[in-house]
Amino acid sequence: MEEQMVTEAGCVGGGGEITDKGNMSNVSNVSEESEVMQELMDVIETVGLFTDYRRTQKKECYNLVRRMKLLVPLLEEINEYDGPIPDEAMRCLCDLKKALLLGKKLLKFCHDGSKIYLAFEGEAVMGRFHSTYEKINKALEGIPYDELCISDEVREQVELMRAQLKRAKRRTDTQDIELAMDMMVVFSKKEDRNADSAILERLAHKLGLHTVADLKAETVAIRKLVKERAGQNAESTQQIFDLLSKFKQIAGVEEHNMFNESPAPKTLEKSLSLVIPHEFLCPITLELMTDPVIVASGQTYERESIQKWLDSNHRTCPKTGQILVHLALAPNFALRNLIINWCEKNNVELPKKEVPLSSDSSVEHKEQISTLVQNLSSTHLDMQRKAVAKIRMLSKENPDNRVLIVSSGGIPPLVQLLSYPDSKIQEHTVTALLNLSIDETNKRLIAREGAIPAIIEALQNGTIEAKENSAAALFSLSILDENKVAIGNADGIPPLVELLQNGTIRGKKDAATALFNLSLNHGNKARAIKAGIVKPLLQLLADKNLGMIDEALSILLLLSTHPDGRNAIGQLSFIETLVEFIRDGTSKNKECALSVLLELGMNNSSFILAALQYGVYEHLIEISRNGTTRAQRKANAILQHMSKCEQIP
Repeated sequence: MEEQMVTEAGCVGGGGEITDKGNMSNVSNVSEESEVMQELMDVIETVGLFTDYRRTQKKECYNLVRRMKLLVPLLEEINEYDGPIPDEAMRCLCDLKKALLLGKKLLKFCHDGSKIYLAFEGEAVMGRFHSTYEKINKALEGIPYDELCISDEVREQVELMRAQLKRAKRRTDTQDIELAMDMMVVFSKKEDRNADSAILERLAHKLGLHTVADLKAETVAIRKLVKERAGQNAESTQQIFDLLSKFKQIAGVEEHNMFNESPAPKTLEKSLSLVIPHEFLCPITLELMTDPVIVASGQTYERESIQKWLDSNHRTCPKTGQILVHLALAPNFALRNLIINWCEKNNVELPKKEVPLSSDSSVEHKEQISTLVQNLSSTHLDMQRKAVAKIRMLSKENPDNRVLIVSSGGIPPLVQLLSYPDSKIQEHTVTALLNLSIDETNKRLIAREGAIPAIIEALQNGTIEAKENSAAALFSLSILDENKVAIGNADGIPPLVELLQNGTIRGKKDAATALFNLSLNHGNKARAIKAGIVKPLLQLLADKNLGMIDEALSILLLLSTHPDGRNAIGQLSFIETLVEFIRDGTSKNKECALSVLLELGMNNSSFILAALQYGVYEHLIEISRNGTTRAQRKANAILQHMSKCEQIP
C-alpha cells in the first residue's frame, strides 16, 4: 500500500506510472532541491521586511541584510539550471540555508530584543554577526559555479561579497566605545552625584528609551529575556532591570505595574476579572485615572503623571512624541464622568491620591526661588553669597526646583557670577550650574550664555571643590556634540589633564570622565595628546590603589584610534604594562587591555611583535580558553591577526 501511494504521487507527464526506483529517487531529489531553494528565497525575503533595528547594531544589521540580498541573483540562476543540482552544490546550499536562518534569528533579535541587553552585551552580539559571516562564507566556498553554469557577472558579485566578509574586522566603533564607557560608569558608580543623570540621559536617547511607548516595549522585551534565561546570569539581569528603572525615572514614568502581566493597578487587584476600558487608563502609569486632563496634542493623561512629565522639562506628548504648542492642561470632564459611572456600576473604588501641596504653598515656593534669582544680582556681597548657596542646594534636591530656577531666569546671573572674584561664590555657582545642566535643554542655555570659558577659569584657579565640580560640569555639558567642540576650542582640555595628574581622587575621576567624553571628538583627541594626557594616564595604570585602571584604558583605547595617539602610547614600557594586565589584571582589566592591544596591533604589527617579546602569547591562549566571553573574543582576534602576519615563532 505504501509503495502504491508513492508511485501514484510520482506520476508525471501523460499519466505514465513511475516504477523505477532511480526515477523515484530523482523526484525526491527534485522535491528536496525545490524546497531548499524556496526556503533560501523566503529567508532573504523575510529579513528584507525588518525595519527599525536597535541603534547599537543598526549598521551591522543592514550590512547583513544587504549581503544576504546579494545572493538572490545566484539563487535565481541555480533555479534556472536545467538538470539535477550536483550533490556538492546541494551540500553547500543546505549549509547556506543554516547560515541564513542563523542570520535571520540574529536580525530578529536585534529588531525585537531588549535595547539595554543589546548595548550591555554589544561585543557578544557582534561575535554572533561574525560567526554568521563565517558560516555564509564557508557555505559559498564550495559552490561549483561551472557545473551550475553560473554567469561570470553573478560569480564576480558573490566573490566580491565573500571578500567583504573576509575583511570584516572585529573592531568596536566610536559609538560602541562610548556606550561601553557609559555602561561602565553607570554600573560601577559607588557614590551618588547629580551629574550621573547626564550619562543616563545620553544612554536613554542613544538607546531610544525616552518615551512611554519605548519604555513599555523595552519592559516586554526584558520580561521575555528573563524568561529565556530561566534564572541564569541573575546579576547582569538585575543590572538591566535597574537601568530600565532609572530610564523611567528620567522620563517621569512611575514604576507601578509596568513589570506586571496585568495592566490593572494594585487598587483593582480584587477586580482583575473585570476588563477595564483601555481609554480609562493613564498612558503613563497604566492606572485608572481620577483626574484626566487633555494636553495640546489631544491625548488624555492623569493630571499628576503628565504634570511630572512636564516638570521634568519635557515639551512633547509622551504617547505621540509630538511637540506641544502649549503646556495648558484641560480637564476631561466627559471621560471622568464615564470612569465614575463605570466604577459605580462595577463596585470598584477609585484609587485615592495623595493630597498635593496647596496652591498657596506652590506659589510661595515659586516666589522664594524668584527672589533668590533676583538676589544673585544684588549689590550686597553677603546677599549674593547666601542666594547662590541656597540655589545650589535647591538645584540639587529635585528636578522641579531646577525647572523653576531656569524659568525664573536663573542661568544668566549665575553665569555672570562665575567670574566674580570670590572663591566661595564661584564654588557655589559652578556647582549650581552643574546641577542645572542635568537637563539637556539647560546644557544649551548654559553654553549659549557663555559659561564654558568661565567654568574653565574656575577649573584652573578655583578651590579644590570648585575644580572638581567644574570638571563634572564640563563633562555634563559635553554630552552635546556642539559643546564638545566648544570646550575644546576654549582650551578646556589642558586644565582637565592637569587635574587628572595632580587632583584629588575625586578630581581625577571627574577629569577622566570629562576627558573620555571630550575625546569622542576626533579633534579633541589631538588636543588631549598635545596637552600631555598620556603621562597621567600611565600614572593611573601604575597606581592600582586609585581604582581607575579601566577608565584609563578606555581613554587610551580612544586615543589609539588616532595616529598621534598611537605614536604617543606605543612605547615598549606601555606594551609591557598591557601584557601585565592581560596576565594578572581583573577580568575587566584584561578585556580593556586586550582591546587596546588589538587596536594598536591592527594598525601596526610591530606592537604585536613587542607584546610577543613580553610573553603575551601564552596568556592569550589561556584567556581564549578560560577568559570571559568578551576577553575570549579579543584574545582570539589578536591570535588570528598574529597568524595572518606570520609573527608567531
